Amino acid sequence: MARSLDGLVLAPVADQAPGQVGTGTRFTYHERDGRIWAEYCGGDVERGHLVGTRSGDLLDFRYVQLRTDGTTSSGHCRSTVVPLPDGRLRLEESWAWESREGSGTSVVEELAD
Repeated sequence: MARSLDGLVLAPVADQAPGQVGTGTRFTYHERDGRIWAEYCGGDVERGHLVGTRSGDLLDFRYVQLRTDGTTSSGHCRSTVVPLPDGRLRLEESWAWESREGSGTSVVEELAD
C-alpha cells in the first residue's frame, strides 16, 4: 500500500469541462483508519468536500461542491493510488455525477514541495 494521504495537497494535471475541477483546484486530504476526507477549492469550485474509504490502494468516495455561480453538484468517485518515481502520489480517478448527467476520468497529483 502506498503511503498515507493525510496532510497531502493534490491538484489536477489537466482542466476538466467548465464548472468542474481544474488545474487551479487544490485538494487537501486527510486519512485515518481506512477513512478519507478532503476539502477542495479553486477554479470554478468555491468549496467542495469528499468523504469515503480506502482499502489498500483503492479509494471509494462521494463528493459535493458549490461552484462560483452558486450551483451545487454531487457525485461518486473511485480512485487508484499510484506512487510516482519521484516519491509523490497520483490518484487515477473514475467519476460520475449523481446530481446531473456526466462521467469521466481524471488524474490528480501530489504537489511538489
